[in-house]
Order: sequence, then structure tokens, then C-alpha cells
Amino acid sequence: MDLQQIKYFLALARELHFWNTAGKMNITQSALSRQIQSLENQLGVQLFERNKRNVKLTATGQFLKEKWEVELSKLEFIHQSARQIQLGESGTITISHPDSISASLMPEILSRISEAFPKLKIKLVQVLYENQQDFLRNYKIDLAITRDINNAKDIQSQKIHTDHLAVVVPADHPYQTPEDLTKETLASQKFILPTNDEGSSYSDIIRRLFHSLENAPEVYLHSEFGSSIIALVRKGLGIAILPDSYVFHEIPGIRFIKLPLETDLYVNWRTEDHNPVLSNVLKLIIP
Repeated sequence: MDLQQIKYFLALARELHFWNTAGKMNITQSALSRQIQSLENQLGVQLFERNKRNVKLTATGQFLKEKWEVELSKLEFIHQSARQIQLGESGTITISHPDSISASLMPEILSRISEAFPKLKIKLVQVLYENQQDFLRNYKIDLAITRDINNAKDIQSQKIHTDHLAVVVPADHPYQTPEDLTKETLASQKFILPTNDEGSSYSDIIRRLFHSLENAPEVYLHSEFGSSIIALVRKGLGIAILPDSYVFHEIPGIRFIKLPLETDLYVNWRTEDHNPVLSNVLKLIIP
């Protein structure tokens, strides 16, 4: 068994089609079949159930697919790190960030990185709250910028910025100041809020706000995507509470009413990650 055989297996496990997989891997279909059969013989297991029409993973194949994808990512990360050490300030870094800072903080961060490391490739992604730490641990991302406090021992965090929460309303909404939010006025409002994630410190801030107003609002809809929430507010389907950094998106037809509630931003990375590129980028991000 060698690394290439595992790559053939993972490619076939994704495609579930010998002809398509062989084409993508630049080998013949018969050569791919021999490689898979050899792998099965070496392991003493059946990886695929196949007939003239269909190919599907066995339970054993599914188990190995899930495990090998993670291990291969780790191995490729190690190889990439070795190349980056050899080449110096080059390579690729993958950063996840909330939609709320796409037009505020991220352009400034990317400008600093690009100016300092012009050969560095940057990949930006958005990751659901519940997946952020797993994506870091499995080397799918290198940095995660979040609004949540991290308590994991294998992930290190540093505060980098603070925004305020704001009430987001249509331009013609009667709310004008934070004082307009009262127990009585909130009773007639429908809210469109970010997804209520258990354990999220950001979600806790919003819950504390409503608790202070002695009101449990009627939540019309939850969404992971702030831009979608703002579009619904603009359509007149409700009001929202979001970070005031969304004001940089310059969306007409809505107003932001700044609240005296802060929401912090943190950068998170693997504690034992000694990638020199990561270290250099962190120096540019952390104040």
C-alpha cells in the first residue's frame, strides 16, 4: 500500500465511477481497477460493491474514506509546510471569517498581507460556527476569525477587534435611537436573527440584550448569513440585530441603530502549528 493508492481510492470514493475517476487521475480504467483491487488485497477488506451499472462504498470503505481524508490532509499539510520553509515567504494560507467583516476588517487585513508577502496565496472561506474548530484541527483552514471565545486547549486565540451590535431596520421604520427599544415596542416586532448556536458567546450577547429588555421576541427566521438577513429586513419582513460592521456593505434602504453592546473578534489557530507563513501572517493581524 502506498500514498498514491490511497489517493486513487479517495478519488473513486468521491466519484463512484471508474471511468470518470480514471480520466481525472490520468490513468486507464483497467489500471485504476488493479490499484483498487491491490489495495483491497493488502488490507484484506472489500472497499467497494460494484457491478456493471453501479459502484458504491461498503461500510468499511466509508470508514476508511472518512479517516484517510483527514490523515491525507494532515500529511499534505506537512509536505506543504516543508516546501514553504524551503521557499520562504510563499505558499497558501486559508482564512475563514464571518460575513459581517467582509467589507470592513478583511480588506485592511488582506492589504497588509499582500503588501508584506506578495507571493503568498490567500484563500477566504466562510465556515459554520459548529464546524470552525474541526476545520482548524483537520487542516482545512489555517486561521479562523470568529466572534466567539475559544476554550479548546489545542487552539489558540487572540482578540483583534471590537464592533458594536446594531438594530437593523428598514429606512422608514419608526425606531430612531436605542431608547426606542422597550419591552412594549418590541412586542409588536418580528425579528430575523443569526442562527442561535448553543455555546456561542455571540449568541449569548443577543440573548442578554433581550433579557435586559424583559422581552422574548417573536423570531420570524434564523439565518447563518447576515447579508441574507439584511436583504429580508430591507424587504420589510422584520428587523434584526447584527454587528454594525455591516454598515460598510453600503446597502440602501436600511438603517443601523448602534447599541451600547460590544462584540469582539478573535483570530484562532492551531496551538502546535509552527508553519512560518502562519507566524508571519499572525504578526500582521494581531495588534
